[in-house]
Amino acid sequence: MTPPPLGITLQAWHLFDLFLITILTILFNLFPVITASIIALAVSVLGGLIEPKIAYSGFSESFILLIVAAFLVSHAVHTSGLGKRISLHIIKKFGKSTLGLGYSLVATDILISPAFPSNTARSGVLYPIVFDLAHNSGSKVADNTQAKVGSYLMMVSMAGITISSGFWLTAMAANPLGASIAATMGITITFGSWLAMSIVPSLIAFAIIPWALYKIFPPQLKNTPDAPQNAQKALEKMGKVSRNEWITGAVFLTMLTLWSLSGLYPFIDKTAVAFGGLGILMVTGVFAVKDIRTQGEALSTLLWFAILFVLSTELVRLGFMSALANHWVGYFDGMSWMMVYILLITVYVFIHYFFVSQSAHMLALFGLFLSIGIQAGVDGTLLAMMLLLATNFNAIITPQGSSANAIYLSSEYIIARDVYIYGGAVTLLNFIIYMGVGTPWILLIKA
Repeated sequence: MTPPPLGITLQAWHLFDLFLITILTILFNLFPVITASIIALAVSVLGGLIEPKIAYSGFSESFILLIVAAFLVSHAVHTSGLGKRISLHIIKKFGKSTLGLGYSLVATDILISPAFPSNTARSGVLYPIVFDLAHNSGSKVADNTQAKVGSYLMMVSMAGITISSGFWLTAMAANPLGASIAATMGITITFGSWLAMSIVPSLIAFAIIPWALYKIFPPQLKNTPDAPQNAQKALEKMGKVSRNEWITGAVFLTMLTLWSLSGLYPFIDKTAVAFGGLGILMVTGVFAVKDIRTQGEALSTLLWFAILFVLSTELVRLGFMSALANHWVGYFDGMSWMMVYILLITVYVFIHYFFVSQSAHMLALFGLFLSIGIQAGVDGTLLAMMLLLATNFNAIITPQGSSANAIYLSSEYIIARDVYIYGGAVTLLNFIIYMGVGTPWILLIKA
C-alpha cells in the first residue's frame, strides 16, 4: 500500500485503500456488491483497521433497518395487488410511452417530497409502484426482460430523488440541518427562500434528466400506444378493491402520514413506523412469515449497505475527510471567488464517492467548506445553498450514495455497475444544471 500523505494517519490511509479497492471491484464488475462488501469487512477487522464492535455497528443503524422494513412492506404492496392497481392507473393516464411513465414517476416524487424528510421513506413509497409498472409492462428480472422497461424506470425514479430532495427545504433531513448550521454564520435560509432559489434549476433538471436517461440508458420498449387501453381492461378484470388491498392501503397511508409528521414530532421514529406497519400486515395475513424467507434481497441489502456505511463513517471519524479538505485550502490563495466557488462545489461532489450517508457527508464537510468559501470572498448564501443542493443532487453518484439507492438495487433491475456509470452521468448533468443555471438564479433572487 502507498504511504499516507501529510495529516492522514496510517490507519486511515490503509482503510481508504481498502475502501477504494472495494469500490473499484464493484465498478469493474469483478465481484457483486455484496461479495466485495463482505470481503472488505473481514479484511478491515482481521487487518486491525476497524475494531469488531465498530465494524458490526452498521447492522443496528435505524435508517438501514428502515430500508429493510420498507422493502418488506413494499413486497406486500406488490403481492396484495395494490401496487398493480396503482401502476395500471398510471399506465392508463401516462402509458403511451415509457418516457411518459418516467416523467410521471419523477413528478409524483416532487409533489409528495415536502412531506417526507427521508429519501428512504419516500423510496419505500415509490419503489413498489415502479416495480409493478415494470411487471405490468411485461418487464421482469425472472425472464431476463428487465431492460424492456423496468431498468429505465428504476433508474429514472432513483435519479428523480436527487431532484425532489433539493426541491424543498423539508424534502430531506440534511436540508434544514444544513440551514441551521448556515444560520450560525449569519446566513438565513427559510422554507420560502429555499424554494425560490431551488425551483428554477430543479425544474430544468426535472425536464432534462428523464429524457437524458432515456437516451443513454434506453428502454427496449419505447412506445406503448395500446398500453392505456390494456390497462383499463386489466383494471376491469381485477374488479373491486380486495380486502388485502384495503388493509395494505390503510397501513400504507398511515405510515405515510406518520413519516410526514416525523419532521415535526421527533418522538415519531420512522423505522418503528415501518416495522409497526409490517407487523400489522403480518397479523392480518397480508404478509406471511414465509414471505420473509423468500426476501433474500432484503438480507443482501442489509449486509452490503451496513458494511459500506461503517467503512465510510470510519474514514470520517479517523479524520481522513477533514484532512483531505484542509489539504485543498492552500490551493485557494490568490484565486477569484468564482474559481474558489467552483472548486469547492466540485470537490464536495467528488468526495461523496467515499460517503454512504448524505447527512454524514453534510455534517462532516458543509461547515468547513462554507467557512473556507466565505473567507475567500464567496457569497455565503450562494455557497451554502449550492452545497446543500449538491448534498442532494450527488446522491446517485454511487450505489451507496444514498440509502434510497439500496431499495432500487434490491430489485435487480439495475446493478451496482449501472449506478456508477449512469448515476455518475446523472450527477454530472445535475452539476452542470445547478451550477450553470442555479448560480446566476440564486444571485439574482438574493440581490
